[in-house]
Amino acid sequence: MKTIYLVLTLLIYFVVSPILAGDRPNILWLTCEDTGRHLGCYEFPTAVTPVLDHLAERGMLYRFAWSNYPVCAPARTTIITGCYPASLGAGQMRSGVPLPDQIKMFPDYLRQNGYYCTNNVKEDYNVFAQNGKNCWDVSSNKAHWKNRPANTPFFAVFNFGITHESQIRNEHELRRDPNKESVPKYHPNVSEIRRDWAQYHDRIAEMDTLCGAKLDELEKAGLTENTIVFFFGDHGSGMPRNKRTPLDCGLGVPFIVYFPPKFKHLAPPDYQNGTKSERLISFVDLAPTMLSLAGIEPPKNMQGIAFAGKFIGKPREFVFGFRGRMDERGDLVRSVSDGRYVYARNYHPEIIYGSRNNYMFQTRTTQIWRELYDQGNLPSEQAFFWKLKPTEELYDLKTDHDEVVNLANSPEHDNIKTKLKSALRENLLMIRDVHFLPEAMLHTRFAGSTPYEMGHDTKQYPFEKILDAADQATDRSVSANVLRNLLSDAEPAVRYWGAIGILVRLADTAGADGTQPNEKTTTLLDSWRPILQDRLVDENVSVRIVVAELLGRYGKTDDVNVAVQILLDAARSDSPYLIWQSLEALDTFAPRCGKYAEEIRTLKGEPFKNRISTVFGKIMQSIQNRLPEDKSN
Repeated sequence: MKTIYLVLTLLIYFVVSPILAGDRPNILWLTCEDTGRHLGCYEFPTAVTPVLDHLAERGMLYRFAWSNYPVCAPARTTIITGCYPASLGAGQMRSGVPLPDQIKMFPDYLRQNGYYCTNNVKEDYNVFAQNGKNCWDVSSNKAHWKNRPANTPFFAVFNFGITHESQIRNEHELRRDPNKESVPKYHPNVSEIRRDWAQYHDRIAEMDTLCGAKLDELEKAGLTENTIVFFFGDHGSGMPRNKRTPLDCGLGVPFIVYFPPKFKHLAPPDYQNGTKSERLISFVDLAPTMLSLAGIEPPKNMQGIAFAGKFIGKPREFVFGFRGRMDERGDLVRSVSDGRYVYARNYHPEIIYGSRNNYMFQTRTTQIWRELYDQGNLPSEQAFFWKLKPTEELYDLKTDHDEVVNLANSPEHDNIKTKLKSALRENLLMIRDVHFLPEAMLHTRFAGSTPYEMGHDTKQYPFEKILDAADQATDRSVSANVLRNLLSDAEPAVRYWGAIGILVRLADTAGADGTQPNEKTTTLLDSWRPILQDRLVDENVSVRIVVAELLGRYGKTDDVNVAVQILLDAARSDSPYLIWQSLEALDTFAPRCGKYAEEIRTLKGEPFKNRISTVFGKIMQSIQNRLPEDKSN
């Protein structure tokens, strides 16, 4: 009997297992960094991308695919979890938060179902998963599908960094003539910027060749007809006003998929070789789609929609974008698109898109663009990046590909704006976006749990009330009485947004970029003094920091003295998030802090075991560069 059982077991292993494996597709991802839809198959006229163009001819491309974040780490967090990072508390660049046990990285599910999963090599997730070490069979520069056990289907990722932002400024001998380079309307058409665009396109051509090498490997191994191939970039180009900008210019990515005939039954209904799909997809859809292709039902807590495979979902009507803290510079922008129109809601309109991000300013385009703005030589569509943001933005991609004509105040577009605003709000409420809490408040509130679990507890996180407060505070038409009510609320996050509302209104009176206070600013600030006095001693430090910032930026000498003391105290706290918030606030009025220059220069920030502490040095460098040499205010 034992002999018969052993024979049957061996029969199943050597005969049935290969059949089952053969019924499941291999999945190959070819991904690249910082690359927009600048490929020949996307009708970019001067692209040199024969490999990817051929892949699109054999397969299908998506006309409108969006990354959910215009920067790598949160974008990759979306991909690996199938959840919006704003729901996980992982939307800030270079952060790290725990995942709850019920949310896993999607390769975990593939591995549990017999797939060999490899990643070569970039991870850069903003989450610390308790089971994260089990996410990949191998994640290194040696990871490869060829090392899998026999008769095992694979999921393999190869990521190409040659197109990264850093490679635009790592100058090489150009193969393109920069004088023939087209420049988007938001960039000045000058030689330095044309050169950066030329180098960016050169790097895409190099990446195309690297993709060809991987596809050749697959062909030589005889696996092409057993493998579904995906190609996509992780967000828009590394050029300024693309990367870090949550509009189509920063979120739109090339996305190509090839289904071999053997697995065409798993393809989307509209799949036809050499065609272009109109279906809207975004990165949050990738995890459920990979599980669906493997015959695994996506878990209910995934927030994306499978667009292929056994568990394909209904096409989405909208895709959503997010912008949070970009390295050392904070912000909060949420966006939505229906494929033609893009709507963005700015929750920190006192922060310009071109805030001085150290890494972005290493690109020559950023430097020369800012220099030209400071000289006052730019038309409005090019100066926009350096001015205070409007509360709302609306662009028609059909007539305005470069997104420079803001239609948010156009009466004839009221209906589409209302539709997109409603969709955006519905999505924020559905995912329970926890980043409407300032970062320090978020980390305090989820202590002992996770941001996701805290965010889904309506008592701990009264989100609709906080969202309403953020909407009211940053709506420039809302009355002063509404702000006063926000500033007096029992919920600290509501008081925080009330203080932001005053900061926005003061910035609006202080020149185009909010840095030049005048008599009007002083008068407005004086009208708010009675209620601000209470908030200077607010029990929540994040609220006190905002009040200190607005006093330091727009107040008198005595106000600066009070503001600096509050910020110095916060900068010496044991919270890395309060240190970051206080340093960034201090940086906004560093030129007024001569009296405290010596004391400020001693601030360093403790080396916390947290990724946010890596930004302290960048802010301190900015502060020290702007502190006056003398000790007078």
